[in-house]
Amino acid sequence: MKVTRLGRVVLLSTALLLSSTAMARDVAIHAGRLIDGVSRTPRDKVTILIHDDRIVSVTPGFTQPAGAELIDLSGKTVLPGLIDGHVHMLLNFQKNPGLLARVTRSSHDALLTGVVNARTTLLAGFTSVRDLGSDIDAVVALKKAIAAGEIEGPRMWVGGLLGPTGGHSDQHTGFSPEVHDPNWDEYLVDGPENAIKKVRELHRAGADLIKIMPSGGVMSVGDDPNAQLMTDAEIKAIVDTAHTLHMPVAAHAHGLKAIERASELGVDSIEHGTFANAAAYKVMKARGTYMQPTVAAGAMISDFAKTHPGAMEKSVEAKALIVGPIMSRNAAEAYKAGVTISFGTDAGTFPHGQNAVEFELLAKAGIPIIDTILAATTNAAKLLGAADDIGSVQAGRYADIIATDTNPLEDVTALQRVSFVMKGGAIVKDAAVAQ
Repeated sequence: MKVTRLGRVVLLSTALLLSSTAMARDVAIHAGRLIDGVSRTPRDKVTILIHDDRIVSVTPGFTQPAGAELIDLSGKTVLPGLIDGHVHMLLNFQKNPGLLARVTRSSHDALLTGVVNARTTLLAGFTSVRDLGSDIDAVVALKKAIAAGEIEGPRMWVGGLLGPTGGHSDQHTGFSPEVHDPNWDEYLVDGPENAIKKVRELHRAGADLIKIMPSGGVMSVGDDPNAQLMTDAEIKAIVDTAHTLHMPVAAHAHGLKAIERASELGVDSIEHGTFANAAAYKVMKARGTYMQPTVAAGAMISDFAKTHPGAMEKSVEAKALIVGPIMSRNAAEAYKAGVTISFGTDAGTFPHGQNAVEFELLAKAGIPIIDTILAATTNAAKLLGAADDIGSVQAGRYADIIATDTNPLEDVTALQRVSFVMKGGAIVKDAAVAQ
């Protein structure tokens, strides 16, 4: 039989339709306890119905619709996939500390490190992350490979990094002038016009958001975390340009003035916020600026400085010992002042996969456990601009679902022992099944 060109198209279309029909999958999850990321009150004995990669319904009682595969989590606490709003997926600082890593590891090395870190992060129950500072081409490639299903990892939103010459993002600092990598120049902005151009270039390169460095930092040589190192004009130019391109702006800000001015000028989140006070929190609350305290990074870097004296440059070590303890206290003060807390850890400055330590530290600082969970679900999803897709277990959202064997509201460390992970309807971890 001769098949015409039109016939081939019809046959191909039919085959694709049959294939997609065959792939359609209905799953019913029996959740013994559900923390849905919406309510502060858990629900007992519910059924989550999933079609392909999305949640269809969440209903009381245990039911199993005809033809649906059953996943029995009736003895577990079920939650939305967690979101970490501040990671460095290509970085393993504790394995490669100090200046040496900058001149011995290429972006290709970093990308391969990121592939491992991405899977580790996903298996820890974090199904979405926001990367705030990596080689932009490498991290965009990682994001695309995960989205295409070529490698395992969380959904990624990636930020392009910008800061002033001599500031926290200046990779030249600490080296002889003869040591130079042209890629380091891409992180630097000096003046509003230059800043505008750099934002546009990062947008073109595939960045989802911009991270700026208006204050000095801890993990850099010589700069002062208390100092505002970017001008108001530079900050405003970046914020205005980024927002026009529908890109949020995150501000690395330890110092009080940098926190206040960045918030007033319209950044979407303050990262760290170490030396904030009541006046700064008032500005943040009025402007709707989110706070990501990154308490785990502060604690672990401080501990690293104590246990590995001399591993970091002297100025970095001194700053780490001071900043770590302050970050925990200020996280609780920001919460009490009514600032919206979003969950961010700075993973990469400490080992990936240990992100959930942040819950324990936030709780120890005085934030109720349920609010630490909401910070890593609905609040983080809103900060990402993705609350219609992630951050909660309700109809229409991606079937990003995790489970713990014990109740995290009674023992928050349970979130460090996630036993079940589903991303987009696909099981990526199940402790009851050999992996």
